[in-house]
Amino acid sequence: MTATVPRLRFEGVTKEFPGVRALSEVTFDVAAGEVHALLGENGAGKSTLLRILSGGLRPSEGRVLLDGKELALRKPIQARAAGIAMIHQELQQVQHLTVAQNMFLGHQLTRLGGLVVDRAEQERRAAAALARIDPSIDPAAPIRSLKVAQRQIVEIARALLDEARIIAMDEPTSSLTPSEFERLSGIVSGLAADGVSIIYVSHKMDEVFHLCHRATVMRDGKVVGVRDLAGADQKQIISLMVGRELSHESHRSYATGDVKLEVAGLCSAVSRVRNVSFRLHKGEVLGIAGLVGSGRSELLRLIAGADRRSSGSLTIDGKEVTFRNPREAIAAGVGLCPEERKREGIIPLRSVAVNLGLPSLGRFSSAGLLDKRKLARTAETHLKGVNLRPFLPDRPIRLFSGGNQQKGIIARWLAANSQILLFDEPTRGIDVGAKSEIHHLIERLASEGHSIIVVSSELPEVIRLSDRVLVMREGELAAELPSEGLTEQAIVAHAIPGYVAQSPANS
Repeated sequence: MTATVPRLRFEGVTKEFPGVRALSEVTFDVAAGEVHALLGENGAGKSTLLRILSGGLRPSEGRVLLDGKELALRKPIQARAAGIAMIHQELQQVQHLTVAQNMFLGHQLTRLGGLVVDRAEQERRAAAALARIDPSIDPAAPIRSLKVAQRQIVEIARALLDEARIIAMDEPTSSLTPSEFERLSGIVSGLAADGVSIIYVSHKMDEVFHLCHRATVMRDGKVVGVRDLAGADQKQIISLMVGRELSHESHRSYATGDVKLEVAGLCSAVSRVRNVSFRLHKGEVLGIAGLVGSGRSELLRLIAGADRRSSGSLTIDGKEVTFRNPREAIAAGVGLCPEERKREGIIPLRSVAVNLGLPSLGRFSSAGLLDKRKLARTAETHLKGVNLRPFLPDRPIRLFSGGNQQKGIIARWLAANSQILLFDEPTRGIDVGAKSEIHHLIERLASEGHSIIVVSSELPEVIRLSDRVLVMREGELAAELPSEGLTEQAIVAHAIPGYVAQSPANS
């Protein structure tokens, strides 16, 4: 019997940059109609491999075959013409354009000899593609008016315009709620049933096991295993990714009876925060859960002085404070690690050391001049404390993985002597090994007396880290739940509108 030719095959693919071998003889295949996970820590080589597949890079050695025929891709437009689509974690869309205009970026339909863009035909074809997966999206709507989940669906529909046979998805659910993931999961499964091959990159192992048929695991630029996920053990897959067993320690509490922060009747006229009250104790990790849009991030921004409150009060160490801007919150010992790490947390082109010193540059300046030696000494101390890897404080922070960028932000607040640390989605877009490191780092900071609030959409993370969990619903606190015996189902029940629960008590 003749063996079935795979839809896609990487054969001995190697990629070398000056002084670095990013990929080494990568070989695996993807079948037609298969959802195939590509797993590995940040830096394992996944992104380099996908850039080769999408025509952004050429391999130094080896070849890529589509339906048994070798591809010679020199630019992305050739990959698209071959039926290969790439959906990036950070969506490549132009905010002021419509849905249809974004779907036809780079290959507009024209009439009158190319003099006029045929917008009507673009909208007609866009509507036909959207109808296959989500007909509720209006092709004439501005892309900025859509939710993140809808914008990802637009990218999938864009791939269908080109009759894509292979769709690579890079962290497609990093900003989605569980219900939005279920919607995306149904779309992906439907595409696979139609014969489309999906390469699925994600750090969320539960999603990978729910959705994917097989997984290729990469480490240090090499394939270290290809596994059928039906019946596979998740811990073994993770160990294969990181090259070691990860410790799964039970939660330890370092909370004391001393109240560090008291929030009373906090409201915002512009964001969805209404009458929120709670206390945060010294050494405590307080989790905040809720659906996207429930006001979790907005609450942290109010505490950090990034947004102005319309009423309510904040008290730190028994003294009421009023923050007119983040600078005043920083001076009071409050540090925010924002959800949008790349957009709000760092200056990408500047070094890790300079990023670390941003909130406290006055300490490192004299007569308007930066004391680079003093900054370097402080950076070395705190970056070693968070285990920055590689330890290159003068390297631009954009060249580090997401986990190490997050370590740099944490070190920033330690250098600023912040005692109240606010983490908004602390491990979003971070691989499993770095996620474990961040968890242990948060626990270490609590043991040293820092008071910590963690907002996370990953309920196992909230339960793992927290001494208590506050559940927000439509801008208000719906419940306060002790960590002992806490389940994801209990959190979700309180987070869903319409659920009747007792008002949370201040403790």
